Amino acid sequence: MKGVSTADMSEALAALVGKDAAGLSAAVVSRLKARWAQEYDAWKRSALGKDRWVYLWADGIYSGLRAEDEKLCLLVVIGVNERGQKHLLAIEDGVRESAESWRAVLRDLQARGLKIPPKLAVGDGALGFWAALAELFPETRDQRCWFHKTENVLNYLPKSVQPKAKSMLHEIWMAETRTDAEVAFDRFVATLRAKYPKATECLLKDRQGLLAFYEFRPSTGFTCAPPTRSNRHSPPSGTAPIEPRAACRAPPCWALSTGSACAPRSAGAGCADSNAWASSLPA
Repeated sequence: MKGVSTADMSEALAALVGKDAAGLSAAVVSRLKARWAQEYDAWKRSALGKDRWVYLWADGIYSGLRAEDEKLCLLVVIGVNERGQKHLLAIEDGVRESAESWRAVLRDLQARGLKIPPKLAVGDGALGFWAALAELFPETRDQRCWFHKTENVLNYLPKSVQPKAKSMLHEIWMAETRTDAEVAFDRFVATLRAKYPKATECLLKDRQGLLAFYEFRPSTGFTCAPPTRSNRHSPPSGTAPIEPRAACRAPPCWALSTGSACAPRSAGAGCADSNAWASSLPA
């Protein structure tokens, strides 16, 4: 609602949310923003040292907001502890997922108690996160996100080929052993390389990073593939299974320093209970 005058607030809200905006006056919105900001500030100072965080998922979620000429995004980190519980650890505004922005997020996590390097960090191809991770947690292994990689590979294929290719990609990261995954990986490349070399090259360039998780799982199979499927597997030996829909403690809305953002569902917010909205996070 930044830039909208108080007199036009009701009309603008009606256009955004329909008839449910009847009680959302400018004063109500201002009070809600102030309350959400307080909840967010309290949450982002919560201590992390009581748990051992073994896995991290990191991603940048873009909005239409801009700071001068730079495109803003939300930098989101989800962690899994030794009991297999998934928690939202950080939501911060950043600039184009730069290394500087991610460095600030990871340093804040360290200051809040995340001292022991996680075993594995999962992310897309944004170089800023990996640069910051290598600097602050050099012992943590890199795992490329299969969800993002699948989208990238499919973008190089015609729509008629995508369903079969997607199924073949799933066979790789759903394989029970690394040997089986390597076989499925080679099968995908051999099947499509001649006709669609850009698609197979997109996959091949990150082969090691895509299969790193096999070194951290027992034979029952934990996968750091798409987060929507990760809860059906077990984490590495010595840790508890990831519980589906594990509760993540965080407020439903937050304010960016450059403006305001209210519960973008792509970041997992929007549930009525600020202490139990994990159902809208990746499972």
